[in-house]
Amino acid sequence: MLNDNYVTMEIDKTKHIALVAHDGKKKELVDWCDRNKEILKGHFLCGTGTTARLIAERTGLPVKGFCSGPLGGDQQIGAKIVEGQIDFMIFLWDPLEAQPHDPDVKALLRIAVVYDIPIANNLATADFMLNSKYMEEPYSRQIENFNKTIQERVEKMK
Repeated sequence: MLNDNYVTMEIDKTKHIALVAHDGKKKELVDWCDRNKEILKGHFLCGTGTTARLIAERTGLPVKGFCSGPLGGDQQIGAKIVEGQIDFMIFLWDPLEAQPHDPDVKALLRIAVVYDIPIANNLATADFMLNSKYMEEPYSRQIENFNKTIQERVEKMK
């Protein structure tokens, strides 16, 4: 495995979906979840603080809540991505509002890309993802074998 360029990770038929929204986008995400609750009820949902609570209250869907984003929730979700416990993320960030925890947001988006996690940053993309054929079946994603990459970099430094 150390010699392989990529590591394959399986996304099961039941998806683990992270739901995150900045304050200016929470209503949009809650409304979207309510419209799509028949699909979402077949999957494991989690989210940051207030967003998770609002979705659960409005839709009746079980949503595991982490801390608020600025209090570490973004980092908790990032850790779950690294552990292979998040399959994709709906993250409605507000491009018109400065965020005091912007470095955390960038770190979360970066780790999602590193681990090849599909990310929807707007409702159109979320709709496409939720209605994809891959929602109904397992999916194999390829992640760069960073152990090999690091080993190659170490060898070059010698």
